[in-house]
Amino acid sequence: MKASKGTRAKTRTILQKRPRDRGLSPITKAFQVFEKGEKVNIVIDPSIHKGMPFSRFHGLTGTITNKRGAAYEVSVKSGNKVKIVISRPEHLIKNIS
Repeated sequence: MKASKGTRAKTRTILQKRPRDRGLSPITKAFQVFEKGEKVNIVIDPSIHKGMPFSRFHGLTGTITNKRGAAYEVSVKSGNKVKIVISRPEHLIKNIS
């Protein structure tokens, strides 16, 4: 059988919650507000499919460049290129450092 080439292919462990964290996340994560130039970590929440960034960017840190509707544009350095990742706030966490 041919291997699946979908957007969630090869993400068995990345897009998986620990047993005690299973279920829906708190609704307050959806109401987070970020400012331009703010540093954020991209941590994909697998229980929310809407506005999910591509799995390659899970765990990376970037800066907010713009707001696009309910989502944010995050500038992330991937290799030698700077890429724009569009993600909803449920998948973003403020970077403390």
